[in-house]
Amino acid sequence: MSSEKDSLTYAKTAYEHILSLLEEHHRFIRDSIVLIASENVPSPAVREALASDFGNRYAEGWPGERIYAGCKYIDEVELLAIELGKRLFKAEFVDVRPISGVVANLITYTAFTEPGDIMMSLAIPHGGHISHSKRSWGGTAGAVRGLVVEHYEFDEYNYEIDLDATRRKLKSLASEGKKPKIFMLGASVFLFPHPVREIAEMAKEFDARVVYDAAHVAGLIAGGIFQDPLREGADVMTMSTHKTLAGPQHGMLCSWAKYEEALKKAAFPGMLSNHHLHAVAGVAICLAEAIAFYKDYSRQIVRNAKALAQALYERGVDVLYEHRGFTESHTIVADVSKYMNGKQAEEKLEQAKIIINRNLIPKDYRLKTDYRTPSGIRLGTQEVTRLGMRESEMEWIAELIAKVIVKGEDPSKVAQEVSELKRPFNKVHYCFTSKTEAYSYVQIR
Repeated sequence: MSSEKDSLTYAKTAYEHILSLLEEHHRFIRDSIVLIASENVPSPAVREALASDFGNRYAEGWPGERIYAGCKYIDEVELLAIELGKRLFKAEFVDVRPISGVVANLITYTAFTEPGDIMMSLAIPHGGHISHSKRSWGGTAGAVRGLVVEHYEFDEYNYEIDLDATRRKLKSLASEGKKPKIFMLGASVFLFPHPVREIAEMAKEFDARVVYDAAHVAGLIAGGIFQDPLREGADVMTMSTHKTLAGPQHGMLCSWAKYEEALKKAAFPGMLSNHHLHAVAGVAICLAEAIAFYKDYSRQIVRNAKALAQALYERGVDVLYEHRGFTESHTIVADVSKYMNGKQAEEKLEQAKIIINRNLIPKDYRLKTDYRTPSGIRLGTQEVTRLGMRESEMEWIAELIAKVIVKGEDPSKVAQEVSELKRPFNKVHYCFTSKTEAYSYVQIR
């Protein structure tokens, strides 16, 4: 009996602790400046969708062809999401079922390749994502699909694919009988548009497909400010939906009608069972928001990124690619190695309530720097922009970062200034309604 009582006490204590940690996290984020380039804050309407009963249901298969009953309203929402996606990205085929950007990429690998086939992609220190990477690095393409990953040759100075050197590499591979089946574009550090047209021409020589991973820049593409991959020659555009697109954590892919059946077959049942229907509803809402508001939102994101980069540069932080205007996206990357390594910068800034992440930069590829202690840091402006911050706030943020990294000031003291700056900015902008503050913890228990 005492054992039963002890178990109940343990469970109740754990239950209450979990809920208290959730609330503490909300308070922490409310008072922090979040500059993680792969995160964002969704609108209250998206949060409402995530809390709905859709999250308790199953709907395997395509709308109208479900294996489960009870999908009347679920089908309507998913079909709306598909139509909104087609309109926003001018796509002939859209699938909102992938539960993440990685799964969306896996669907394309499954549709267009067999294990042992060759894929071209960026190396991680050149901005590539782990889902595009080789088996020896634990990458999804190599470790899960069994692809042999070859890297594009890269121009470190301009932070772009070196097209001439890549052509020479492809010629060498072809002479060995190695023909790529996928040319993967997109990046985890995505500063400038990729040469989609030129890569598409190379791909034609091998009858290969071009897949553009827009996870980081989907919101900028939606706003018409970055590039238009499908018009430039991409066969498929994949994405996660929670970064610059500012929806829930989910995935999506856009393509042409000629690939519809191959992509649908690869998605279900191979990659998906249930596909997180509450998130699908959230994606539908964020796509509607994007159609209505993202021309303004995307432009302010980039203006803020350029302003933050310039302000940091002027304060002694070595933001890279000044000669190219630092960035054309939401992301900036800096070399902090003359002060500390990227891990130390990440930790000190977190103590100051400024949330960024350490990041490998191109020189780390040559130096073979350990990814746990890289030379660089990565910052993104999409979340602070969603809260209504503009160029003047970027100046203030840069000063606070410089106090920690350049001047070596006490992070706990800087944290007080961070909270002061953040206090007026807790409302979500660029959406239809914002009755609930961005980081309010909503109790429904």
